[in-house]
Amino acid sequence: MQTNGKPSLANKTLWAPQPGPQHALIKCPAKEVLFGGARGGGKTDGIIGKNGLRQKLLGRVYNGVVFRQEMPQADDMIERSHEIYGALGATFNKVQSQWTFPLGGRLRFRPLENIKDAAKYQGQNLTDATIEEAGNYPSPEAIDRLWGALRGADVRMTLAANPGGPGASWLKPRFHIDTHPQGMRIFNDQLPNGATHTRCYIPSKVTQNKALLARDPDYVNRLYLVGSKELVRAWLDGDWNAIEGAFFDCWSAQHIISPFEIPRDWHCFRSFDWGSAAPFSCGYWAVASDDLHRPEGIIPRGALVRFNEWYGASGPNKGLKLTIEQVAAGIKERGGDREFSGCVADPAIFAEDGGPSRAEVFLRNGVFFKPADNRRVGRNGMMGGWDEMRQRLLGNGERPMIYCFSTCRDSTRTIPALPHDMSRPEDVDSNAEDHAADEWRYACMSRPWFNEKANRAGGKANDYGSAPSGGASWRL
Repeated sequence: MQTNGKPSLANKTLWAPQPGPQHALIKCPAKEVLFGGARGGGKTDGIIGKNGLRQKLLGRVYNGVVFRQEMPQADDMIERSHEIYGALGATFNKVQSQWTFPLGGRLRFRPLENIKDAAKYQGQNLTDATIEEAGNYPSPEAIDRLWGALRGADVRMTLAANPGGPGASWLKPRFHIDTHPQGMRIFNDQLPNGATHTRCYIPSKVTQNKALLARDPDYVNRLYLVGSKELVRAWLDGDWNAIEGAFFDCWSAQHIISPFEIPRDWHCFRSFDWGSAAPFSCGYWAVASDDLHRPEGIIPRGALVRFNEWYGASGPNKGLKLTIEQVAAGIKERGGDREFSGCVADPAIFAEDGGPSRAEVFLRNGVFFKPADNRRVGRNGMMGGWDEMRQRLLGNGERPMIYCFSTCRDSTRTIPALPHDMSRPEDVDSNAEDHAADEWRYACMSRPWFNEKANRAGGKANDYGSAPSGGASWRL
């Protein structure tokens, strides 16, 4: 297209993606994409460039919004957008924080702190919604509400995030990061009406951002100086299991294994944490009767293997409000034809308040529990539940003594993200989503394990300050 004999600015190349993640971001056909995973991976340029190319594709129909929790957080992105969109001939309204493009499309920068902010966009016919630093949102509720404002045959939602924020607990299962940490795979998630919704995780690391490394070759070196080993793993390697300040800093990818058929000679038991308004959690465990060789390594004799779970939640930290009879039926159904014995549960279900206890009602419905040892922290020389759980996670220094099937997604979602209680650092913050962790704690207390190797070496098995972080760095 030409205007007065001159090339149209609307057709000018405003930005070109780098080979690798940025190119994948542009070409990915999924409706919802998570882009990022490490610092310096080119997220900002990727987001600005994608929206610029989208407006060229859609023309005047294009209606995009880039969201941050607070507007000052968008300053750097807005500054970068001037360098790219300004060359295109787009005009920027500073008061409205809005770009208007020569073809008629518009892109706005707006705050998104909660559902109330998201409700402002109902009926606006957005084509594109981009959420910067999605990992800062502890819940996806506000983000999900935006789907009601995305209308048209070709709509897109792009989330950008790094590991380590409070949002990791919902981003990881949403984009199948634990089972497919290398990403680059489109998942067809089924909707209640039978239709499918496509999602894809596109990892991006600083080593793939050649433009940044050319400008600042020392940037990688500085990332090694940011703080703890966990933070370096998160920012440099994009390891979603590395969470700074996490209570279980010894949790890593080696604890998550692919499902297999549990041998029939392995003893099986259940652990259970009750909840109605809050989620309940039921874990199905097997005790390895002998060393088992797996592709991930050897599962040692005596190790606990979590092969199934039922997490009774209707949303982030919200329970299903089922009756005890309904829960009992669900517990039995998910156990299949296996026999379970030595099952333990939250001692609270044994309380009698003028009638039969919850434990009695469970028993009447064919589910037996005995009271779990509910000690959270150690006292009087005795180890608490968190100590027992940590000991199994650490194992003998070579192999853990507790494992979790990758299909147990609520455990892998919530446990690595649990923080310390600020007033009682030796305990988990009980205001966090700790229901699965409590139930793991009951299981570990029912099957104590002692690290004889550490004891012979004179080490302290429950020393919170000396635990190695472990884990693996995922690379494309």
